[in-house]
Amino acid sequence: MNQKMSMSKGADPSETMAWNMKLLSHHELGGFGGMGEGVNMQLAPDGRRILWLAHESAPKNFTGVDVSDPRNPKVVAQTELPHRGMRSNSLDVVGNTLTVAYQTTKAGDKPAGFDIFDVSKPEQPRLISHFDASGQYSRGVHVLWFADGEYVHMSSGAPDFQPRSPKDDQCYRIVDIRNPSKPQEVGRWWAPGTREGDAEPSPRQKVGEFPVGYAGFRAHNTNVYPERPDRAYVGYLDYGALIMDISDKAHPKVISRWSNCPPYLGFTHTVLPLFKPGLLVVTDESVVDNAADWPKLTWVLDARAETHPISISTLPMPSPEAFGKRGGRYGSHNLHENLPKEASFKSDNIIIGTFFNGGVRAFDLSNPYQPQEVAYYVPGAPKLSPAGAIQLNDVFVDDRGIVFTVDRFAGGLYALEMTI
Repeated sequence: MNQKMSMSKGADPSETMAWNMKLLSHHELGGFGGMGEGVNMQLAPDGRRILWLAHESAPKNFTGVDVSDPRNPKVVAQTELPHRGMRSNSLDVVGNTLTVAYQTTKAGDKPAGFDIFDVSKPEQPRLISHFDASGQYSRGVHVLWFADGEYVHMSSGAPDFQPRSPKDDQCYRIVDIRNPSKPQEVGRWWAPGTREGDAEPSPRQKVGEFPVGYAGFRAHNTNVYPERPDRAYVGYLDYGALIMDISDKAHPKVISRWSNCPPYLGFTHTVLPLFKPGLLVVTDESVVDNAADWPKLTWVLDARAETHPISISTLPMPSPEAFGKRGGRYGSHNLHENLPKEASFKSDNIIIGTFFNGGVRAFDLSNPYQPQEVAYYVPGAPKLSPAGAIQLNDVFVDDRGIVFTVDRFAGGLYALEMTI
């Protein structure tokens, strides 16, 4: 399709809308199509491309899909969670090592932490070890980042971490897994004032009509790249976007903090560095249905002076009148994060993200002051979805340029070809 489709008010959520993206295949994953924030690709020893997917909720843990032919995906593995009071939500794979996060519904429950698997035989994932992050105040690990084959960076509770508020229960933790049978924590950081016993006052406050800390002060994405292995790019919900010095992993230090909360409603999710142009792309996740927390935007920051990042634009999005009432959430969420691996698409100009019922969208940042949308795909409402509309949750783009995206509730996996 060469002409951009209009986003008319009140469009039918069962309608598929597309511009410069076309569907190659759709897989409902055996009827368990509610997917989380973990999508990553393994180049298996036998040459196959295995896409590993974390599930958003029970009963399934993670699924492996052979996408060597993206027009004919095949499930090769699908595992069960130990119980329904937990979810995996996040995973990463390096070589033949798969790490999977576990977060419980209630603090104190187990298992909470992450598992390490050998997936050299994708049909037979073999558990190597478990890192225990359970505790009286801990729900375990929400999101993890494992890219260098040595360290897991994660948002996690801990048995010895008592938050002042339950909303602040996950801090930034670094775990050494160079010996995968004995993972060991080597460092952690939390927003000052969020732990019981901190000398600093809580950052929770109200500025005029704006509550600061409504969503919580806890870590979300914790990205580290080979271009700057001494830096972590951390989204910390209502605390904002952080650039951290981790040259001494035992003592992470804040280099800079950028926050738009208030007046915006926070929930800083992903901080994606674009190293050549010196930019950061920062998402604020929409967490309320019907665009009730609008605007939840994707921000472009000039970070050439890393001690003082400055907002210079946001990615253009359809108005809430076009998508706000289609069902479920509408707003920013996950990005393709330029994963530092052979199987991953990487670009300093093209940004691809998921926007719940706004679908998956691609943008050109050649002029970062005026980003331009260049493609989108909005699937029709999945069967049996409680939202009544698509809720695209995460995206991974491989080195062939194939866009893989997943639905949060029921739709499963979509493989798309992008023509830009």
